[in-house]
Formats: sequence, structure tokens, C-alpha cells
Amino acid sequence: MQRRYFITLFGGAAFAWALAARAQQATKMPRIAFLSPGRSELSDPIFNMLTAFLQRLHDLGYTEGQNLAVERQYADRRSDRLPGLAAELVGRKPDIIVAFSTTAALPAKHATGTIPIVVVGMADPVADRLIASLARPGGNVTGTTFLGPEVSANFQLPTFWVERQRLPDRHQS
Repeated sequence: MQRRYFITLFGGAAFAWALAARAQQATKMPRIAFLSPGRSELSDPIFNMLTAFLQRLHDLGYTEGQNLAVERQYADRRSDRLPGLAAELVGRKPDIIVAFSTTAALPAKHATGTIPIVVVGMADPVADRLIASLARPGGNVTGTTFLGPEVSANFQLPTFWVERQRLPDRHQS
């Protein structure tokens, strides 16, 4: 009788331990990294874009520190610092890198070929060798460009749709 009790107790404890371990495994918190050639000051327009971007994520249900991890790197208008900052961000293994301008995108692209990079405000992504072509960008870089809408429409819409799928709207669940 005590043997059965011991086996039942031991088996139940093992099962409860497995359930507790599974419950403690929280879902992975999305990590976004921002790479900016500008400064972390209110007077910097890139800082204001970042603030607006984070506000929109908050509106979608993502709150920094609660269900979203945010890494920021500012080059303080010293482009020579960007390669080191990009390498540092890649080392932190974010889910996505948001680069503000071609100036920040190039070092990010050189630092990783696997982490998706969304560039806000590229000049000419093909000429700058960020993508292969507008029709078939390939690689891990997407974003907005200064090219005219008749040229850039094929590049912006489909690729942003793909990136949107990485961070679904929390209100849809």
C-alpha cells in the first residue's frame, strides 16, 4: 500500500513539476532595436519619429518593458560610430532592427544578413546596394524610400506587409 502511495505521489509530483515548468516558460518578448545617426534629444527629428513609432506600437498593445523589449543606439551625428553600434545591436539578437536613414541602414546590413532591417527614409536602395532590385528586393532589408510613388509602390507595400506579420496586432487575439 505504501509503495503505491509513494509511486502515485512521486508520479503526481513529476507531472505537476512538468506543468509548472511549462507554465513558467513565458512567450518570448519581441525585441526591437533602433539604430539612429542622430541624437537622443527632443530637438532631433529622428528622436521624435522614434517616439511616434513607440506610441503607435503602444496603441497596438505593445508596451515597452511589459511585452516589448526596445534597444536604442544613437550615433550622435557621428556616422563613424554606426558600424560599432550596429554590431552591438546585432549581438543582442533583436527580432528586428529599425534603421533611420540609409546612413544607419548600411552598417546594419553589413552587420547581419539574417535579422530583418526596416529602414525609414532610404534614398535609392538599389544604388546604395541595400536591395537587389525594387521588383525583387531579396535579402533582409525593407522600408520606405524617397523615390516617386510610381517607382517605389512595388517595393514598399508588399515588404511592409511581410514585416507587419512579425508583430501582429494584440487586439486581434
